[in-house]
Amino acid sequence: MAHIFIHSLEDSLKLLPFLFLTYLAMEYLEHHTSEKAKAAIQKSGKFGPVIGSFLGVLPQCGFSAAASNLYAGRIITMGTLIAIFLSTSDEMLPILISSSVPVKDIVVILAWKVGIGIVAGIVIDLLVRSRGEEHEMDIHHMCEHEHCDCEKQGVWRSSISHTLKTFLFIFLVTLGLNVIMHTVGEDALAGLIFNRPVLGALLAGLVGLIPNCASSVLITQLYLQGAMSFGAMMAGLLVGAGVGVLVLFKVNDHKKECVQIIALLYVIGVAAGILLELFGVSV
Repeated sequence: MAHIFIHSLEDSLKLLPFLFLTYLAMEYLEHHTSEKAKAAIQKSGKFGPVIGSFLGVLPQCGFSAAASNLYAGRIITMGTLIAIFLSTSDEMLPILISSSVPVKDIVVILAWKVGIGIVAGIVIDLLVRSRGEEHEMDIHHMCEHEHCDCEKQGVWRSSISHTLKTFLFIFLVTLGLNVIMHTVGEDALAGLIFNRPVLGALLAGLVGLIPNCASSVLITQLYLQGAMSFGAMMAGLLVGAGVGVLVLFKVNDHKKECVQIIALLYVIGVAAGILLELFGVSV
């Protein structure tokens, strides 16, 4: 139990810099940016899916956690959020590198994640705009959500307060998930049939939805061991957004919208994985 506690704490601590810098930037925008500047930031969101996909591909899931906060404040678009979620690599990249996977193969995997993220993000933003469903920037939502007086606290104190509250939430949920994973065992998850066409991608996508780094570790290892096809692996890793999903449900007041985003993430990731299998794509 001590090992699980320490491991959960270590995973959560890795996110602290991302969370703090995100909240600091949001507080600064709220307190020191004019309405015209905020409008300009929001309009620049059409380039968000491209930038987001490249940022999300960096190791760890810090950017997905940051993206959830930025989306809840409507600083980034839904398409950008989905693009970051799809490209987030979490523990995949370190495992591929440590397993001596050829650099060209790693580049191909990352390229697919980035490319799918960009395309999906742009299409989603176009659909949202065509339906007139865009929302105005509302950075102050954090203070309203947590019933705190950010105006009196100031930028720094408010940023630290939001960071610690989110960190505690992530740590407690991560601890609970790690206890469950330890009880159930990764061997039980690995026993699922991942090497069958279509079914493998559907199951891998479900594992990817687990908001914990264990899912990306398991999926990557099964692929390297030959127990999972390339398409199934891509489905699981595309769906897997790490703790970004947890943060989204915590900070976004529109819970129905959260469910829709997760459903979109699963459908896009699994569909992409199945198409890669059908066309015989591999590395």
